[in-house]
Amino acid sequence: MGAVDKAIEEALLEDLGAGFEDITTGALIKDERASARIVANGPGVIAGLGAAPAVFGRIDPDLSWETTLANGDAFESGAITATLSGSLGAILSGERTALNFLAHLSGIATLTGQFVEAVSGTAAEILDTRKTTPGLRHLEKAAVVAGGGLNHRFGLYDAILIKDNHLVGRDLAEAVRAVRSAHPGKQIEGEVDTLEQLHQALAAGADIVLLDNMDIATIRQATAAAKDRTIIEVSGGGDLDNVGPIARAGAKRISIGALTQSAPPVDFSLAVDEIG
Repeated sequence: MGAVDKAIEEALLEDLGAGFEDITTGALIKDERASARIVANGPGVIAGLGAAPAVFGRIDPDLSWETTLANGDAFESGAITATLSGSLGAILSGERTALNFLAHLSGIATLTGQFVEAVSGTAAEILDTRKTTPGLRHLEKAAVVAGGGLNHRFGLYDAILIKDNHLVGRDLAEAVRAVRSAHPGKQIEGEVDTLEQLHQALAAGADIVLLDNMDIATIRQATAAAKDRTIIEVSGGGDLDNVGPIARAGAKRISIGALTQSAPPVDFSLAVDEIG
């Protein structure tokens, strides 16, 4: 079972229990069939169009789901984002879980799109971080991409990032050399808190240098010192007000934990239109 399928299964178990039972719907709805629509109650960028229909499909594979949208499309308040037809019981039992995925993931895509727009006209790219909801990382990172952002590493297993807590008893230059020896050919990123550490990273040949919580003036100094010797990434404290100035100070990558950690959900509702 893949990560997305597992997330859907866990979400349904959370809402329906081990027996996949909706006791209210079970008592009131028998064999009725219906059509329904999912309506956006605010504007945004859609994401989760894989997870939401999969929720209904897990309950009833014969349930029909249709949409004219693709992940990453913008929508206005009042837009019909999807229509369903089939078992009314399946529609009602899957409603909240499906809408939870749509709301949360579309919120991430919408916020990411706002950050991307804030750095438009610059060379900077917006990236996510590992500050994700446990069990939902693949879905949340896909939502970032839907919003126009890029994914940073997925986990500790697929990319190297030397952080300050790795530097107990060694300096950054020594750490870069040690990691390059252990993983030749791997891209190496080093986090720095000071311009002194930046020069250590440059001397050691780090491929990417992450400036952690630096002000705009220091970021400008760092990018000037780095020139074309490395890629400069900025992390820490980025918001919609200052991300543009950070980009114009020369950062090529800006990683924003808030994309996945603090995005407000987009509100959706499901309306049953017709019972047959």
